[in-house]
Amino acid sequence: MRIAFCGTHRAGKSTLLEELAELLPSSYVTVDEPYHQLEEEGHEFAQPPSLEDFEAQLVRSLENLAEEDGRDVLFDRCPVDLLGYLRAHEDGDAFDLDAWLPRVREALRKLDLVVFVGIESPDRIALSASEDAELRQAVDETLKELLLDDPHGLGVAVLEVEGSPRTRAKQILEHLSR
Repeated sequence: MRIAFCGTHRAGKSTLLEELAELLPSSYVTVDEPYHQLEEEGHEFAQPPSLEDFEAQLVRSLENLAEEDGRDVLFDRCPVDLLGYLRAHEDGDAFDLDAWLPRVREALRKLDLVVFVGIESPDRIALSASEDAELRQAVDETLKELLLDDPHGLGVAVLEVEGSPRTRAKQILEHLSR
């Protein structure tokens, strides 16, 4: 199985991935999110990240899906995450979504499941005043549209989860057992 965890920042994706990894066989490997991979390689991100920074992450996410073919993998983020950030970015009108869609669709075919971790009401994650709540909400709404409404024919299986990390992990395990 190849499972990606998708959602806005500070929604609980990484925590859920760690929780699920503990419950799955040891054959599963985890792939860190593209931001952290690029950061470790010396990429210097603008603050806040620019369109180019998000496009670099999108390229890395596409590469991650291509590189980890044929293994049991849990991906922290997938290309749809980056599309969400690119579309919600203040300069998002300059992003050519149509140019990227063929590559994204092709990469998503390598996933068995995308787990969508949305912002819950009430929000489970306590944010500091420095968090960009407006961007976080915009990305969440964009991801819901991209994944749940699928206006661009991404065609990926999506499971929306809610609750505590353990409850979310159990929802995934139940889904996988069907």
